[in-house]
Amino acid sequence: MSEVIFTSSATAQNGRDGHVKSSDGLIDLDLVNPATNKEDKGSNPEQLFAAAYSACFDGALNLVASQQKKKIESETTADVSFCKDPSDDGFKIAATIHVKMKGADSEEEAQQLVKDAHQACPYSKATRGNIDVTLETEKVD
Repeated sequence: MSEVIFTSSATAQNGRDGHVKSSDGLIDLDLVNPATNKEDKGSNPEQLFAAAYSACFDGALNLVASQQKKKIESETTADVSFCKDPSDDGFKIAATIHVKMKGADSEEEAQQLVKDAHQACPYSKATRGNIDVTLETEKVD
């Protein structure tokens, strides 16, 4: 195992229609399965994963850009979808990473920075080969 820098912990009870709480209490959310319950308010695993993936990816993007001596401003949105899995009649997730970036000299440079971030991001590494991930890049002025 690699050297551990830090560990975060959260506990879920009663699955997609339950509750999740982090060990420090910062996350303390009711969970609602939007596929079966449109009435109640609450989070879901895909929403929590989208928040985590977008934050991690945006951090990796800014790290990659700084390593390439590039000053950028970025906004990263992760859309995480809950999908049917035709291979086993179960379910799977897929993600689309949308990046808006200021500071790139061209659309091609922005796209390359996003591709480089996808190679460096720990969430991208963890999901590589396991879920479909689509990268979308928009250079903005």
